[in-house]
Amino acid sequence: MVDAFNQPGAQGFFAPQRFDAQLADCEVVGTIPSDMDGVFVRVGGEWYYPPKFADDAPLHSDGYITAFRIKDGKCAFSGRYVETPRFRANLAEGRQQFGYYRNPFTHDEKVRGLDATVANTAPIAHAGMLFALKEDSLPYRIDPATLGTMGPHDFGGGYNSQTFSAHPKIDPISGEMLTFGYEATGLASDDLFYYVIDRHGSVTREVRLKVPYVSVVHDWAVTQDHVLFTFGGYTTSMERLRDGQIHWGWDRTLPSMVGIMRRDGDGSDLRWFRGPERCMMHTLNAVSEGDKVTLYAPFYDSNFFPFFPNVDGSPWDPSKAHAFIRKLTFDLSSSSDTWEEEILFPTQVSDLGKIDHRYLTLPARYAFTNFADPTRPFDEARAGNVRGRVSNSYGRFDMETGQMDSYFVGDTHSLQECSFVPRRGSEAEGDGYLIGTASNLAELRTELVIVDAQRLSEGDIARVILPFRGGPQVHGAWYDAEELPGLMPMSAGAGAGQADHAGAANYDASLFTNPGGGQS
Repeated sequence: MVDAFNQPGAQGFFAPQRFDAQLADCEVVGTIPSDMDGVFVRVGGEWYYPPKFADDAPLHSDGYITAFRIKDGKCAFSGRYVETPRFRANLAEGRQQFGYYRNPFTHDEKVRGLDATVANTAPIAHAGMLFALKEDSLPYRIDPATLGTMGPHDFGGGYNSQTFSAHPKIDPISGEMLTFGYEATGLASDDLFYYVIDRHGSVTREVRLKVPYVSVVHDWAVTQDHVLFTFGGYTTSMERLRDGQIHWGWDRTLPSMVGIMRRDGDGSDLRWFRGPERCMMHTLNAVSEGDKVTLYAPFYDSNFFPFFPNVDGSPWDPSKAHAFIRKLTFDLSSSSDTWEEEILFPTQVSDLGKIDHRYLTLPARYAFTNFADPTRPFDEARAGNVRGRVSNSYGRFDMETGQMDSYFVGDTHSLQECSFVPRRGSEAEGDGYLIGTASNLAELRTELVIVDAQRLSEGDIARVILPFRGGPQVHGAWYDAEELPGLMPMSAGAGAGQADHAGAANYDASLFTNPGGGQS
């Protein structure tokens, strides 16, 4: 996580930055494939002002969105802060006014009525619109040409939850976006609202549900027939928040949970399955075959986040923060309330995995994710004493054969999450490219790497070199130009410097003062 969120007080590559940037024509080493025409969008967290409390979660850092626009073998870059109400309120005051992560009782009194989201987790494009997401509020719409913040979006008033998942799913067949919000009616509430939004951006289904206990429902999974809500371990309460604590604590006595219901149903068939201690943060894919539902996910053994304390007071245990690609099988015809679990690969991986998104909800063979390969060299003298933080490889994990192919980025670099780019004209699963950013720890710069997804071991086919650190990342996604009209032109302004944040395109300040639009 250190590579995903720059920390206040950190030095070197991980020191906070406070500028927006644009480059019209980036330096390219190698050759960008001529069939790539689109944009790689990344969202992460970047402190503009230091946190109010030194032990605040890095997940509370201000949202920062970047875009690599690629066409005709060239690349333009743009990066901007997401101008949420919190960001603008802090800028006006000249300091940090918001306290612990998702705990309004620790904020300054004057800002407690504002939507305090930082919109720093993931991008999504749907119905021709681009959004920056954080699961404690509505999605924030972003101008794809300028990356300016346009404001929160409730899909024409049809979306009623106060919150919106950081991981909505786009059905590759219907074009629908399926999503949900947990803590949907307010802080620490046990309400979860499930939604279907059609390809035109209109809400067509809302189902209101209850969860067995209040937890982080960060990601989920969707099949052609079912939806799966996954969580475990993390918990909160109004008592905890009023006591001035950070939003989440880890309770190892709580079971991991998976709720499964018909995708087109009213929730009456919702079944909760219980399993052993697991940190269920991200998923890869799921498939329904008759009464069997199979979930593929790189879940952790236990608490992954050291900044979310164990509720029993015990210290965080890094030896249990290990992720493996797992296969979970649920038999809906059985009365059993648990599942069968299999670890498919012995390799510890990052849980920020992807598949060929055209196969989401469908049988998929390949998973792609980054991982740390200890057999590869690391130049500690040049890169610094950060060996334990380095993710030096991308892997293509064949879930049918158990084989793995890997790409090594270099001995002074660390990789962030990859995304899959289909090769134009090909419908074969996994035929395309992996794209993602690498932190060059020795040169203090960001490099975009492009690799043939079927030939990872042959190395990258192109690198885009930024002359600075291009902002942190949690999640990123690739969109072809046809999927997201109005992309920034390749002639976007050159140069990098301090932003004045005087205003963003189509900014509607009135939307930011509605407490119902998010959790303060």
